Amino acid sequence: MNGAQDLLGTIATALGRGGADAVDLVDAAARVAWSTVVEPGDSVAGLLVQSLGAERSFALVRAAVDDGPEGLLDECVDASVPGAESPATLAETMRVALDRWGPRLGRVDVLATLDAARTVGARLVVPGTAAWPRAVDDLGPHAPVVLWTRSGRRASGPALAVVGSRANTVAGAEATAEIASTAADAGCTVVSGGAYGIDATAHRVAVAAGTPTVAVLAGGIDQLYPTGNVELLRNVARQGTLMAESPPGTRPTRWRFLARNRLIAALGAATVVVEAGARSGALNTAHHAAQLGRPVFAVPGAFSSSASVGCHRLVAEGRAQIVVEAGDPVDAVLGAHGRSVRGRSTNRGGDPRGDEPLGGGRQDPEVVRVLDALGRRALGEQEIAVRSGMSTGAVADALALAELQGLVRHTVGGWARS
Repeated sequence: MNGAQDLLGTIATALGRGGADAVDLVDAAARVAWSTVVEPGDSVAGLLVQSLGAERSFALVRAAVDDGPEGLLDECVDASVPGAESPATLAETMRVALDRWGPRLGRVDVLATLDAARTVGARLVVPGTAAWPRAVDDLGPHAPVVLWTRSGRRASGPALAVVGSRANTVAGAEATAEIASTAADAGCTVVSGGAYGIDATAHRVAVAAGTPTVAVLAGGIDQLYPTGNVELLRNVARQGTLMAESPPGTRPTRWRFLARNRLIAALGAATVVVEAGARSGALNTAHHAAQLGRPVFAVPGAFSSSASVGCHRLVAEGRAQIVVEAGDPVDAVLGAHGRSVRGRSTNRGGDPRGDEPLGGGRQDPEVVRVLDALGRRALGEQEIAVRSGMSTGAVADALALAELQGLVRHTVGGWARS
């Protein structure tokens, strides 16, 4: 009994103030157990949890592995779980799923999972709590069973998903900065995947602008990846939200990146693809957004640019609207709220402030220090921090401002003067 009470007490702590009062703690514990067994987006698990409840479905699955699937199959029929109308199909679906889940069922340790989350300051988020992003419920049986977050500032209001190539061009970075800046000015949360390139630029601009941003991770909440973006991701955790559906300790893998993309698409009221090659993962995000009925936008580039092939294909096939102005995707996000960014000055018409640094005519002193630290060759953020005597967090913020002003650009070798 004490063990069960300890578990529920730990669950309550992980949910945080307010969260524990809003949900059934036993159900929340079962959801954590499910999350350690299934891969992201497992629709069979999703249907069982939605139809039978997390606690009952997990108990039935454990019994099915030990004693046979008859009890599980009978309850699926009684609850009219989708697919149960065909007993043969249901039996085969469950057989395959049980084979998939079986190896992990014997290793479930909810307390250890919660302890690993606590170690990195992560919070457990489940449906029914105020922190649960209801937009992910649109994923139906592919919705996550739990989420893990590290958040200094919870996102609120409409959100724009900004995705694109990891190996972006200078033009791609500039377009991303303008779109993310427009979104920030309009009070939108910027959602992306924390990767190099377009993702990183979108997050940096949001952090520099002081607006909430959400980075959805492909592994556990303790797996800050890629390693070159660790400081950026820590900044996101301080000012916005790091989010993961896999339990702590889960390594990011290719298939988890693809599964992660559905969350980015669901969280955004619209998705904009800034640059994408022919096989870019950003196209996968656009596909998920379209399936959810979310507006999809694509930024055009030079017809000869391999970095824009995917964007051009989206537009040519009628799967995305073309971005003519930075406010286009933001308007799609705000439209349902009766708001618009139309008429916002973009400094294109000879506005005398257009040549001033962001925030006024006086250069930010930390931007000056970063520029002074940059020599003739590209440098990484850590080396810039060493040279400038600044923290890596302050360097990242200053670089974001300098990038917005067109003073620096990100290259394969690091940051360089424009």
